[in-house]
Amino acid sequence: MKTTLLEGLRVGVLGLGRSGIAAANLANAKGASVLVSEAKAKTACKEQLSLLEDGIEQECGGHSDLLLQSDIIIKSPGIHHAPILDKLTGKGTPVWSEIELALRFLEPRNLFAITGTNGKTTTTTLVGEILKATRQPAVVAGNIGTPLASLVDEVTKKTSVVLEVSSYQLEDSPTFRPTISTILNITPDHLEHHKTMKNYVQAKALVFARQTKKDYCILNHDDPYCRKLAEQCPAKVIFFSCKKALPRGIYYNGTHLIARLPGLTCKLSAALAIPGLHNIENALAAAAMTLVAGVRPALVEKVITSFPGVEHRIELARELGGVRYFNDSKATNVDSTFVALKSFNAPIWLILGGRDKGSPYTPLKALIKRKVKGILLIGEAAPRIKKDLRGLVPFYESKTLAKALQTGQKLAQPGDIVLLSPACASFDQFRSYEDRGRVFKQLVQRLHAAAARPARVRP
Repeated sequence: MKTTLLEGLRVGVLGLGRSGIAAANLANAKGASVLVSEAKAKTACKEQLSLLEDGIEQECGGHSDLLLQSDIIIKSPGIHHAPILDKLTGKGTPVWSEIELALRFLEPRNLFAITGTNGKTTTTTLVGEILKATRQPAVVAGNIGTPLASLVDEVTKKTSVVLEVSSYQLEDSPTFRPTISTILNITPDHLEHHKTMKNYVQAKALVFARQTKKDYCILNHDDPYCRKLAEQCPAKVIFFSCKKALPRGIYYNGTHLIARLPGLTCKLSAALAIPGLHNIENALAAAAMTLVAGVRPALVEKVITSFPGVEHRIELARELGGVRYFNDSKATNVDSTFVALKSFNAPIWLILGGRDKGSPYTPLKALIKRKVKGILLIGEAAPRIKKDLRGLVPFYESKTLAKALQTGQKLAQPGDIVLLSPACASFDQFRSYEDRGRVFKQLVQRLHAAAARPARVRP
């Protein structure tokens, strides 16, 4: 472990989110002089400030030129454009992600990295559960919610590290090199930052950019972007597919996962506990990653067929009066909502909205016309959603999640579904998609069964 890496250096931390707090505390523990800089006012982040270790300098209400004295900057993945970043770039100051900082102090047994537009959290959690079932030490961290910097003391040379990584984190991780990586899929997302799909795809490709022929990269054969990226991947590429029998790789044949991997051929049950073809894709990727790492097929099969899923992803919150309420707050982009709609056959009252991310909502048209009885609009993106999806189903201007649920309960008939799958970021009204999902579940639990069907709500 490189314990002296930061001794005597000045480290600036941009942003006081979970990763910023963990990075600041780690840098402080490793002997750096640390300044944490937060754009929000001090009164708005008292709780976060209380989590910083003694000796860490703080500034709130903006990013001052004090940061220009830093030898290294650790940037929150949520910060994309700030005047101070232009100054730091001009000065040549290295800008790292929290993951990059943490990995400078680690030499894990294996480093698994999962990225893609959708399915990252489910696949990351599933890989972690498979590895833990081997009874060998493993930690799960990254964009999934636990900063790797907070787990540095738990990782030894015998520990496998499983990371969910976003395009933002990859952009600020100049030495990142996983042992086994995967890109699950690539569909339009974060275009307000990346500007073009070409830029977004190349940001995802950074997950394998520093791999070698000793490493593995698992790619989705059904995704045209992933197939194209295979041509530039320096690692050993293994494809997975839900649509095609592959002569080499791993695929779904309708009942089983068929693996034809280097030195291993096996068949695993695809009787998953979680529904949807998208979860078959997640299981294919997780199985491929762990099988090439040497996990026994029988153990992989046991875990993938019993895995209950993750919070905030098509999660049943409650059934009340014959109506089921589902929390899919993690659907922060259009494609993720598309996947959720495909998963249901029952009529849906769909809660859409939040902070717009730059992608059109029109790809949802066919599914909405076929499956949705009405759209309950919330948040900043409501006008654009209404413009993109007009003429399909009734809209109900709900503005808030509480109002959307009240309206949904009045409208839904037994057998219907009320689905929060917002296709937007949460930051207009909530701290995170997790916060949005927890609030949704709390509100659902407060609903009371109606004694009689109320009058029809007008759109």
